Amino acid sequence: MMIDHVATFVESLSDVLTLRPSKGDGSPEVAWGDVFFYYAPDGVLPPGQPFATIVTKDYPDDPPSDLGPGEFRVNIDAGRRGQEPVEDPTVRDTVIPHPVYGDFGWVCIVQPGPNTTTELHALIQQAHQAAQRRWNRRHS
Repeated sequence: MMIDHVATFVESLSDVLTLRPSKGDGSPEVAWGDVFFYYAPDGVLPPGQPFATIVTKDYPDDPPSDLGPGEFRVNIDAGRRGQEPVEDPTVRDTVIPHPVYGDFGWVCIVQPGPNTTTELHALIQQAHQAAQRRWNRRHS
């Protein structure tokens, strides 16, 4: 699976605002090349975290996923709580608790592929629906 496959799926859901930080847009260099997905029917960046992200490199404060050239990790706010810490944040094509935000309900998949495609789509849809509910509560 490629980054564009994941992004196309997420963007096929309703009211998704996608941020793709890059050089010259004022975003921090560490975020360049990554992708952030928000629920935003009004097109305005909402407060808080995105409901899903794609990262293309290991972040300085995260346990490394050993992302090499062309590799990526999808992070999803799955709303799961009390997950066991991940022992190996480099495992590929497997849903695991996020190595830093797992306690907050986030999961991740390093190099999603045939073993995780169906679950990846379901998790993203659930995260999108939860983001939609939060947005609706804030705007009602």
